Amino acid sequence: MTPQDAVATAESLAPDTASLPTRGEVWWTFILRDKKALVGLIVIAVMGFAAIFAPLIVPYDPNAQDYAMIGAPTWAHLLGTDDLGRDLLSRLIMGTRISLFVGFSTVFLGAVSGVILGVAAGYSGGWLDNIIMRYIDLQWAFPNFIIAVYLVAVFGTGLTNVIVAISLAFIDDFARTARGMVLIIREEQYVAAARTIGASDQRIMWRHILPNAAAPIIVQATINISYAILAEAGLSFLGLGVQATTPTWGLILADARSFISVAWWLGVFPGLFIMVAVLSVNFLGDALRDLLDVREFREVAGEDTR
Repeated sequence: MTPQDAVATAESLAPDTASLPTRGEVWWTFILRDKKALVGLIVIAVMGFAAIFAPLIVPYDPNAQDYAMIGAPTWAHLLGTDDLGRDLLSRLIMGTRISLFVGFSTVFLGAVSGVILGVAAGYSGGWLDNIIMRYIDLQWAFPNFIIAVYLVAVFGTGLTNVIVAISLAFIDDFARTARGMVLIIREEQYVAAARTIGASDQRIMWRHILPNAAAPIIVQATINISYAILAEAGLSFLGLGVQATTPTWGLILADARSFISVAWWLGVFPGLFIMVAVLSVNFLGDALRDLLDVREFREVAGEDTR
C-alpha cells in the first residue's frame, strides 16, 4: 500500500466531525426533549424580563394608594388591591426584581467564596485543609436560614445586608462540593503531568482542576438559587428583610397575614409567585444535573446525529 493509499484509508475511517452537533445544539435538544426544563426556562425568562423592565410594564404605580382598599380581582386590577389600596399585580412584578436579584447575587457571592475555600483546602491538604474544613463543619451544623437570620440580626436589615447574610450562609455548600471534587481530580494523570512540566500550584488549581470540577458546582448553584429566593421571602416575612416600603414577595405575603380570612388573594398570589419561581429553578437544576452527566450528554448527542 502506498502512502497515498494509507492516508485515503485513514480519512475514510475517521468520523465525520462536521456532522457532529455542537455543545450548544446538544443542550438545546435536551431542553426541548425535557418538558419540565423547557417550562422552567420559559418561566425564568419571563420573570427575568419582568424584573428588568418592571418600571415599564407595571400597570400602576406599585406604591400608589389611590384605589379601593382590599379590592377583589377585577379587570381593572387583575390580582386585586391590598389593605392600603395598592395594586397587587404591580407590587408583585416589582417584587420579582428584588427576589431574582437576591437569588442570583447571593449564589454568585457564596459560590465564589466557597469555591475558593474548597479548592484551596482540597488541593493543599494538611493544616490549611483542617482549619478550613473545621470552619465549614461548624457552619454545616446550622441550617442556612438560621445563619441568615443571625447575620441579619447582627448586620441589620436592608437589601445589601440580606444579600451578604444569605451568601455567607451558602459558603459551606459550595466549599464542601468543591473540596470533594478536588480530592478526586488532583489524583488524575493530567494533573501529575502539569506538575511534571513545572506548572505552579495556582495554575493547576484554577486552570486544570477547577474547570473539571465545574459541573457539580453549577448544579449546586441552581439549587441554591431557589433556596435564596425562599430565604429572602422568609426574612422579609419575619420583618428582617428589605425596607418595609420596598415591594418584595415576602413582605407582600407578610402584609396579607391579617387579612387572609377576608381577602384570600393577598396571600395566594404572592405564594404562587414564590412557588412557581422555585419550581422553575429546580426544574432547570434537575435538567442541568442530567445534562452534565457524560453518559446523558453522549446519548443526546447520538440522538441528534441520527
